Amino acid sequence: MKKLFGTDGIRGVANEYPMTAEIAMGVGQAIAHLSLRKGHTPRIIIGKDTRASGDMFEEAIANGICSLGADAISMGVIPTPAVAFLTRSTRADAGIVISASHNPSQDNGIKIFNNEGFKLSDKKEHQIEELILSGNSQALFPTVDRTGKLLRMDDAGGRYIDFLKASFPRNLNPEGTKIVLDCSHGATYKVAPAVFSELGCSVTTLFNQPDGKNINLNCGSQHPEKLAAEVLRQNADAGFAFDGDGDRVICVDEKGNILTGDRILAICAALLKKENKLLNNLVVRTVMSNVGLTIAFQKLGIDSVLTDVGDRYVLEEMQKRGAVIGGEDSGHIIFMQHHTTGDGLITALQVLAAMKKEAQPLSQMAAIMKVFPQMLINLEVKKKPKIESVPEIMAAIKEVEEKLGDKGRVLVRYSGTQNMCRVMVEGPTREETEKYCRQIAAVAQNILA
Repeated sequence: MKKLFGTDGIRGVANEYPMTAEIAMGVGQAIAHLSLRKGHTPRIIIGKDTRASGDMFEEAIANGICSLGADAISMGVIPTPAVAFLTRSTRADAGIVISASHNPSQDNGIKIFNNEGFKLSDKKEHQIEELILSGNSQALFPTVDRTGKLLRMDDAGGRYIDFLKASFPRNLNPEGTKIVLDCSHGATYKVAPAVFSELGCSVTTLFNQPDGKNINLNCGSQHPEKLAAEVLRQNADAGFAFDGDGDRVICVDEKGNILTGDRILAICAALLKKENKLLNNLVVRTVMSNVGLTIAFQKLGIDSVLTDVGDRYVLEEMQKRGAVIGGEDSGHIIFMQHHTTGDGLITALQVLAAMKKEAQPLSQMAAIMKVFPQMLINLEVKKKPKIESVPEIMAAIKEVEEKLGDKGRVLVRYSGTQNMCRVMVEGPTREETEKYCRQIAAVAQNILA
């Protein structure tokens, strides 16, 4: 059976398998089927980002939900973490997000949250795959005596904005703080400026004119350079770049320096420890974390554990070990005291709160961590054999690792959402890092492309 789910839901080019209207309808049917119980009409929330294909998938999913007698509740364009929050706060049975996150506009995807606002386990995703791909939908999804209704939640954005503002400490006053926001022409284009403005910040907003095709296009968390330039031009205190669905953020300090997720983790974890709020003295991070974060945590006396790439794996480890903060260098940061999933806006607000609590500019706070030079090369691949089973790639990795010693590291892995192999090298100097990364990438491309 061909898998539908990757590391973050189903994802692919819109109108190509697996991102077809038929699969989307099957997702709606499967979620409704699993939510059915006697005397209960399931309610399933649907949100989407600004991609042109979102309408098609929303209708298909809603049709699947309603065909099984459940009600579909459309929230329109709204960030992914808003769906998680509203699923839980309205006691809905599940939440479905139509988004391909930071991917280009031609892609789309489907993410699913359970009734508690958490992403689904591998076991539950496998169950949904079996239902969709069984080839016997008539038997699995029999005719019901009623069809569901398609409802709309017109105040979804307002509810989410109130939730976000409540995460910012009431004893802090950010009034007059100059903030620049890059909304990536995505799902945060309305709520992000509203949140910071309502808290009293002076807000400049970039890339907030979505047209269905410009989401993530040379902007957002993947391309924060224009944000950095605007922060300098505005003489702003900080800038925040969100991705297309708003579950990750990249920061820019007042000097125009770009701060990725690792530095955000270091800043926020250090403050939590100082306030005696870092439960179990623990931070969860991924194998993609920079070596500099390891050194920073050692100096701070903070324990940390590594997981595979993917915020769902970070969350699982946080729940298992009782951690309150965890995240990825990509900008997915989870604050368990505030939310059940990564939320770019929650993260941005916590960074702003840290600046106010410490009464320090963001650049000074970011100095807590020295970033080792890192290079990442993404290779488009036609096949994905286990890296460990390819002698040539393993030999190239071993050669570089021996040259780096304890002054760097190598990580070669496949993307869980795209047909890509990611080659990452960290080293003591930019020149060595780039040289070794290209060396391994050339071998990998020759075999996998």
